[in-house]
Amino acid sequence: MKIRTRFAPSPTGFLHIGGARTALFNWLFARKHKGSFVLRIEDTDEVRSTEDSVQAILDSLHWLGLNWDEGPKDSLLSEGPYKPYFQMQRLDIYKKFLDQLMRDGKAYRCYCSKEDLDEMRRLAALEKRPPRYDRRCRNLTDQEKKGYDSAGKKYSIRFKMPDSGTTVVDDLIRGKVSFENNLLQDFVIIKTSGVPTYNFACVIDDHLMEISHVIRGDEHLSNTPSQLRLYEALGWAPPVFAHLSMILGPDGAKLSKRHGATSVLEYKNEGFIPGALRNYLALLGWATKNSQDLFSYDELISSFDIEGCQKNPATFDNVKLTWMNGEYIRKMPVSDLVLAAQPFLDRAGIKPAPGSPSLESAISLEHQKYKKLTEIPSLVDFFYKPLEMTPQAREKSLSGPDVLRILEDLSVRLQDLPAFKEKEIEAAVRQYAQEKGFKAGQVFHPLRAAVSGRTDGPTLFLMIEVMGREEAVKRLRRCQGII
Repeated sequence: MKIRTRFAPSPTGFLHIGGARTALFNWLFARKHKGSFVLRIEDTDEVRSTEDSVQAILDSLHWLGLNWDEGPKDSLLSEGPYKPYFQMQRLDIYKKFLDQLMRDGKAYRCYCSKEDLDEMRRLAALEKRPPRYDRRCRNLTDQEKKGYDSAGKKYSIRFKMPDSGTTVVDDLIRGKVSFENNLLQDFVIIKTSGVPTYNFACVIDDHLMEISHVIRGDEHLSNTPSQLRLYEALGWAPPVFAHLSMILGPDGAKLSKRHGATSVLEYKNEGFIPGALRNYLALLGWATKNSQDLFSYDELISSFDIEGCQKNPATFDNVKLTWMNGEYIRKMPVSDLVLAAQPFLDRAGIKPAPGSPSLESAISLEHQKYKKLTEIPSLVDFFYKPLEMTPQAREKSLSGPDVLRILEDLSVRLQDLPAFKEKEIEAAVRQYAQEKGFKAGQVFHPLRAAVSGRTDGPTLFLMIEVMGREEAVKRLRRCQGII
């Protein structure tokens, strides 16, 4: 079987964590089996679908590295042989199959208004039974239909579901799941606007696009029996279904905005690495037999399998994601890290001037410390901006009785130092402390505060080497004038 998976988002907002996880699993499954990953935009919600949302989805997938083999054409990728990949551009296709169902007596017009449907739900609630369409329009006479049409009454089109028996979903993750047909309803396949519903359009598209596996969230499991009956009515073999577990927040409730950022682009803006988010999303409802946490790009593809997907809900843990992001940052070459951090450096107004340290040398000082890209500007900005003394540095490190003399002496020692390298700088400062009878901290703390304006930061003497002799001595002398 040629493996073909698809991700079919509705462009009614940003791409959120749940959707991104679904896209990832489809992408991984296709890549693992040398198949095709299709992106299809299900934009049949005429009210809420927007072009901005479409672009946000495309941008999010590109950032995550989930490039599609077929789908909407954009600046990076072309379409494919089953275009168009927007459902609102496929209305003529759906009409052909609608006409077939109507001719075969497998669908019918429903003239019930919103008020009629509300009343059905009210009565169902009073009688303590599941809300279900009562099929009152299923067997209308031709005369009744003509009367409604003459009165200009709008209609939707419903699909005829079986009255009895069961519909069984054979799910790769959940096994066989049975649904009693008498609890299902004749669902709408064409709205009164003439636009197809999700359940109808996705069946047509999945068949025509030759989708082999439908991997999606478990909220769609209840739609599957209706879709299976449509496949049967149209004489088509259905794809293989796999429904992924729900994603919960740390409090056990369904993941939502109250748990923090939920859209992919928010995580991008918060300084997460795409590879780290991709790695973490893969662990939401999937695991290897040895419970491996960190994967390279190729390892994730080769390791992924549906058998590792779990039925139980997954918990989104922002603490673990942040830890994982730090692990990814530490493995990045410094040159790549600078490129990744550049938007955040630009936003903070950090731009090396002639004679100042390179971004590579400054950022490398605390490479092992960063957890998010957003942390980098505030940890290196003292190299590139006018020095600002923190209250703690001023009060804790620069208030001693000998501080002024120490800074004066160190500015001379560093100015005269033959080789301005970390080891030589450290040796000179330690020798000075020993000569003058100071403890190391009495000298180190004022020195750090004077050159960086802070009480903590990178390794002191390597930081001074990176800063350079001229700038370090200038800062020492400037500090003497403010204490």
